[in-house]
Amino acid sequence: MAHGMERLITKLRNERRLEAEEYRALLVCDDGEVSRKLQKAARETALARFGNRIYIRGLIEITNICRNDCLYCGIRKSNRKTERYALDKAEILECCRTGYGLGFRTFVLQGGEMPEHSDRMIEDVCKAIHAEFPDCAITLSLGERRAESYERFFKAGATRYLLRHETHNPEHYSLLHPAEMSLEHRLQCLDTLKGIGYQTGTGIMVGSPFQTFGNIVEDIMYISDFRPEMIGIGPFIPHKDTPFAGYGTGLVDSLPVDIIGLTLKLISIFRLMFPDALIPATTALATLAPDTALPGGRELGILSGANVVMPNLSPAGVRHRYSLYDNKASTGAEAAEGLAKLEASLKRIGYRITIDRGDFSGRLTRQSL
Repeated sequence: MAHGMERLITKLRNERRLEAEEYRALLVCDDGEVSRKLQKAARETALARFGNRIYIRGLIEITNICRNDCLYCGIRKSNRKTERYALDKAEILECCRTGYGLGFRTFVLQGGEMPEHSDRMIEDVCKAIHAEFPDCAITLSLGERRAESYERFFKAGATRYLLRHETHNPEHYSLLHPAEMSLEHRLQCLDTLKGIGYQTGTGIMVGSPFQTFGNIVEDIMYISDFRPEMIGIGPFIPHKDTPFAGYGTGLVDSLPVDIIGLTLKLISIFRLMFPDALIPATTALATLAPDTALPGGRELGILSGANVVMPNLSPAGVRHRYSLYDNKASTGAEAAEGLAKLEASLKRIGYRITIDRGDFSGRLTRQSL
């Protein structure tokens, strides 16, 4: 392994920050020994903070109705082939009851960006979950809302919010989104969430259309300054009913890359930057690398420094409709009812599930936000 790369890994581990050109050098390096050294450092850092415990979050995909038209997303409003649905409060609460019985103590409500008039329903759902499950954390991932809406959700019991910025480069952002959406507004929402007091998460797609290594470095620098409590990193996977249907998986700077390897490298980089952060091994990673032979994408993410998995608690009948990208995994160890399989797969790589909520400091407590 090149001595220079080893020096960068050591510097990142010790100082938790590199210069832009140093991040780029790590990203473009195709030396397998460098990747293994980076992952080992990240894994050791996560183990030192969290032990061998992996947090589970119950994912409830409450609706695939979306007012936006993001070019990469399967539930974009222009996709007429999508069979739309929206869970009501009773259905969402039933998902929570099922999840609570299975041991989940954090519920993640995810969905497309619903119209503003739905804010009352979201607020009511948060109040109902908080009232029935006061020992549980509520995480929302419902896109860009008004500041007053974020305030209402927070007062109703939601304490975490996931809003991936996807790319920090304005030109790149404009290639992925319709003209009526703006990067500036997305970043304002993230600042608002943090200002309210949410534990806030952001992140990117790796290998999104037209992405460059320069874009990824910009994202790293933004995340370094923003200091999120949660960081979501997953590979881009195209959807057949979007404008990017024919765009290949695994392109950066218009050249083929090992997209799984690059995603794992970024998980490791962010773990070294933020030892206490909550970093999921995403469903997209598990979709690209199924666990038919271990380690699959989920396990590889954990071995690279991830410490969260989010099995699907949504009603089985609607899971296939929440199709952000093609062939999204939602069964087996990716499903809440597959916890035994998940636990077994984690055990084989030396980890175990914890039902604790967990907070940003890494303390394991059900009382933390």
